[in-house]
Amino acid sequence: MSKQIRIDFVSDVSCPWCVIGLKSLEQALARVGESASAQIHFQPFELNPQMAPEGQDIGEHLAEKYGASAEQRAQTSAMIRARGAELGFAFGPRERIYNTFDAHRLLHWAEPQGLQHALKMALFDAYFTDGANPASHDVLVRLAAQVGLDAAEAARILASDAFAAEVREREQFFQQQGIHAVPAVIINQRHLISGGQPPAVFEQALRQILAGQ
Repeated sequence: MSKQIRIDFVSDVSCPWCVIGLKSLEQALARVGESASAQIHFQPFELNPQMAPEGQDIGEHLAEKYGASAEQRAQTSAMIRARGAELGFAFGPRERIYNTFDAHRLLHWAEPQGLQHALKMALFDAYFTDGANPASHDVLVRLAAQVGLDAAEAARILASDAFAAEVREREQFFQQQGIHAVPAVIINQRHLISGGQPPAVFEQALRQILAGQ
């Protein structure tokens, strides 16, 4: 019999390890198969909440925030591209990093419509593969329509402060729970798996949790 699992996937749209973590989790769920019926809830986390709407050059940003040299950035980028390729995700060149708050507002709106997962992947594809700006309202409306959401309603939400309070409340909640780095994968509101782990790590954790239910 299939057992119900709740998964809270705390992540940011501009976090490459979050893409890797999600793709790994999806593969692990496929391996577990019918023994688990998982509901994934994407929860907001902003790596750079003070980022200006126009964004910042990504090399400059990584040097300022992490002290990463050009050589270190190149090594990390190569590692991320290789991990993505193993999981069937293509990381393309990105020149800038952007504010993601409005993307999180749309993700919050998409959840009760059953399109949050589709929008999350569309945002990852747009930013990491195509280099699009996830802070651009034009880009966000296009992606919303692409996954089946109402474009006019998406534009209305973005032009207002709709869901801003809800997103901030969710961000604060998970920070208060000790989440200060992403991805953070919380299973059944009890079990935490941190980072962009390989599929085998997620699979083992899921099987252990299912066995204990």
